[in-house]
Amino acid sequence: MSKEIIAKKAAVVDGIKDQFDNAVSAVVMNYRGLTVDEVTALRKELRDAGVKMEVIKNTYLRRAADLSGYKGLDELFTGPTAIAFSQEDVAAPARIVKKYAKQFDALELKGGFIEGKVATLEQLDELAGLPDREGMLSMLLSVLQAPIRNVAYAVKAVAEKGDESAA
Repeated sequence: MSKEIIAKKAAVVDGIKDQFDNAVSAVVMNYRGLTVDEVTALRKELRDAGVKMEVIKNTYLRRAADLSGYKGLDELFTGPTAIAFSQEDVAAPARIVKKYAKQFDALELKGGFIEGKVATLEQLDELAGLPDREGMLSMLLSVLQAPIRNVAYAVKAVAEKGDESAA
């Protein structure tokens, strides 16, 4: 193989390594059996959530994962493989891929990593069950409002009781 080809392949692996290094999470999936429309819909939803899905040669993925310190991912890179990287929302790739895997039997979640650690399928399922950022903020707001709401109800009850005794 010529030095030029080797340099090009090394540059590709370096680019993939950067994606591994910059991602907060990623999921590896088998997409064989999905139609073009189904893959397009999956890619669109992932892209809207800030997740980048790519189909990359398994040898490149193995080398980039090893260079990034993800030794446990090698066994996932067999057969037709797509990987979805997220640099912002940790749960987005797992949540979206799990949703589509329920919808389309052909899509299979193989594994991935979460914040620098190789994750099991069980961990990815747990992560997929978490609400998105807006849902979490809504839950937090509800929890913060509860004590104030309870105080307001108590003050209202005392005020109504005072009105009844005055009448």
